[in-house]
Order: sequence, then C-alpha cells, then structure tokens
Amino acid sequence: MARPIVKWAGGKRSLLPELITRVPPSMRTYAEPFAGGLALFFALASEEPRRFERAIVCDQNAELIACYTAVRDDVEGVLRALAKYTHDEALFYEVREKDTRRWSDTARAARLLFLNRVCFNGLWRVNSKGKFNVPFGRYANPRIHDPEGLRAASHALAGAEIVSGDFTLATRDVDRRDFVYFDPPYVPLSRTAAFTAYAKDGFGPADQERLVTELARLRAAGVRALLSNHKTPGTLELYRHFAMSEVSARRSISREGSTRTPAAELLVDTWGPAGRAKKAPRRAKA
Repeated sequence: MARPIVKWAGGKRSLLPELITRVPPSMRTYAEPFAGGLALFFALASEEPRRFERAIVCDQNAELIACYTAVRDDVEGVLRALAKYTHDEALFYEVREKDTRRWSDTARAARLLFLNRVCFNGLWRVNSKGKFNVPFGRYANPRIHDPEGLRAASHALAGAEIVSGDFTLATRDVDRRDFVYFDPPYVPLSRTAAFTAYAKDGFGPADQERLVTELARLRAAGVRALLSNHKTPGTLELYRHFAMSEVSARRSISREGSTRTPAAELLVDTWGPAGRAKKAPRRAKA
C-alpha cells in the first residue's frame, strides 16, 4: 500500500477514515489541488480496483512537485541520489543552502526527501524568497532511505498528471464526473499559530476567499468536492453557505509531540444541504 513519502504540516493520515467515506465509489478524475503529503490520494490509489480513472496532483510548492514528478518518472534514480545522503548535521546545512534551480527533478527530489526526514519535526517551511529554512532535527536515527515506500509511491503516481502552480490549475476542467479534494493551508487558529509558508507566496485571507469562490463554482457545475480546514469562527463564517461537519483529528505538526492533541476539523462539501457544522460519528481507523 502506498503511503505519504513526506511529512507535511496538516497531513491527513489520521483523518483518512472520515475522508474515505465521503469519496464517491467511482469517478473519472480525482483532483487534489493542494498536494502536501497526498495521504488521501495514496490511500485511494492503493485500492483495487481504483475508484478513479485518472488523477491530477497540484501544489504551488515547486520543490514538492519536482519530487513527486521524479518519484513517478525516475524512482530508481531518486533512490540512487538519496543513497548519497547520511544523517549528518554539517551535511544537512550544506545541502540546505544549495540552489536547486538548475538541478534535475531527480536531484531535487532526493534533496527534499533528505531534508524533510532529518530536519526539525519533519517540517517544510520556506521564507519569502522560497528558501527552505528549518533547522536540523533531533532524531536519533531517521529513516532516510525507504526503497519500498518510494517504489510503492511511484506505482501509485504512474499516469497521474502532476502540475505546479495555483490550485485552479487542477480544477479548471473538472465536471460532474469528477471529484476534488481540497486540503489547503489552514486558516490560523491564532495569530501566533499563523503558518502557511509551504511555498514562497504563502496562502493568505484573500486566497481563502478565492477558494470559497471556486468551491461555489464547482457546486454550481455539479462537481463533487470536499474541503478540510480548522473549525474556527472564521471558517464557519467562510463556509456558511455549504454543508459542514465537524470531526476530530490529531495534529501531525507541533513543537512538542506531547502537545499534539486532537482538534476540531471542519469538512465542507458541495453536495449536502448548507447548515451549521454537526459532529460526525466516530469511525474506525482505516
């Protein structure tokens, strides 16, 4: 079974039981405009038979998209490049400073996987110039090399369209035969918790409003779409004209592991009746 190959803030592995029950049994295209760790995509791609005929994976983080492209097209090359990296602090900072603009997707993939697996808390964060700036992590023996996991991911990604850019690139051609899952950078729970720096352009309030507009467009076109976000007064207001349900999910990223307590998540869809968020029944883990 294919699983996420990167640790990403807001990863959805803990929420999969809730998400999978909301995915239709069959569709032409599965579109994920905010790729991140691709937990739902990998879970669906591992099913036999698959629910979708084709898939579109999109993200504004160019390094992440280069990684997925290389894993899809040249997984053995990625494994060879990754084998050169070891768990070493000096090497980490040397690699972190590298300019990858002229690198191949294969080399960029190996670098991202190395940094992601040994950096602090597995967190991917960039500054305003798009430069990765997370410090070295505290792991005793992180698993840098995972041939089986990368090959499974390569198999799952085979045939998928992988694009870098705005979320609308993944949704502009979908219709009622398709399904879209939006997992955007979340609305901050507080000012101090504001973290949307997965890519240099960030994802601010205006982008959240654009996303609401796109969700409304898809609903009007009869496209089934599902979206997840924090449950806050702000998100309840943003999505007040859509169907909403409340679920509980454990945070995958926080400064201390002991503080990663379950938090309320909001699931928004385009097919149900609009109304106040209701707690969904607790489901068994996938």
